[in-house]
Amino acid sequence: MGYKVVIAGATGNVGREMLNILAERQFPVDEITVLASRRSLGTEVSFGDKTLKTKDIEGFDFTGWDIALFAIGSEATKQYAPIAARQGCVVIDNSSLYRYDPDVPLVVPEVNPEAVEQYKKKMIIANPNCSTAQMVVALKPLHDRARIKRVVVSTYQSVSGAGKEGIDELWDQTKGMYVPGQEVAAKKFTKQIAFNVIPHIDVFLEDGSTKEEWKMVAETKKILDKSIKVTATCVRVPVFVGHSEALNIEFEDHLDEAEARDILREAPGVMVIDKREAGGYVTPVECVGDYATFISRIRQDSTIDNGINLWCVSDNLRKGAALNAVQIAETLGNRCLKKG
Repeated sequence: MGYKVVIAGATGNVGREMLNILAERQFPVDEITVLASRRSLGTEVSFGDKTLKTKDIEGFDFTGWDIALFAIGSEATKQYAPIAARQGCVVIDNSSLYRYDPDVPLVVPEVNPEAVEQYKKKMIIANPNCSTAQMVVALKPLHDRARIKRVVVSTYQSVSGAGKEGIDELWDQTKGMYVPGQEVAAKKFTKQIAFNVIPHIDVFLEDGSTKEEWKMVAETKKILDKSIKVTATCVRVPVFVGHSEALNIEFEDHLDEAEARDILREAPGVMVIDKREAGGYVTPVECVGDYATFISRIRQDSTIDNGINLWCVSDNLRKGAALNAVQIAETLGNRCLKKG
């Protein structure tokens, strides 16, 4: 006997990826339905070798359904997640709405799988921000060995993190650079994204940081360890899919680069590709479509006593969103629901 699964937001980038990953990982689905807003009603999406037609999320009865994967943004989630929860369906939410709620577990299964057991408080489990998810997968095994004091992270985030509009704007602007009269002004982003980088993701806060940077700080503390100090600079780059991060990590205890490399090679969800030669590292192009968080450029930081630098790359639509949500569903099933 498998699970009855709902995908809310099935026509978006993340929703479609959730369907792909459920099929790829052979999640024990007994029945599946796909929901979208009324304007997308009847749109067809693929699930393995099946074609599914979206239903209207408004008025949908979640009674009898086991798990709902939500990829519909904070506003719609605020409306529909409590309804699903009241009707006995566990919501795994990809928006930022519940991430900082103390009664809602924020889960990366390679890092804090035990947290899913807190789901009964609100029948909701939160999926972290894409840039946080890949970072904590890399940090967890190192933290277990040498205790992390501080992390300085600079991100290089792809336009797919801004949805289909972000992808389209990069595509159209790039083409427009070569065709006189077809130039495309910035709309989704604050400045031209083609052949440019933009040090601004989400809104600015009073202290000068952006909300995306604040999310990385708050979520790392909630998922991994509240004592870790994190400072982030988040940058949008003209890459379609795949987030990259340069991490500078300061530990309480000494950890040499060789041991760090060995630890990461054995860590769940991590793939180390780190040769000190041309091309001996991973870039976003190579990570697309893969489950792993890739680590390269591991080296000692000689400017502090116990420091390591590394380069971290992952497919943000997968590990940063859809894959992590499906892994949460798998963990929830194995630890709590026990079907399939």
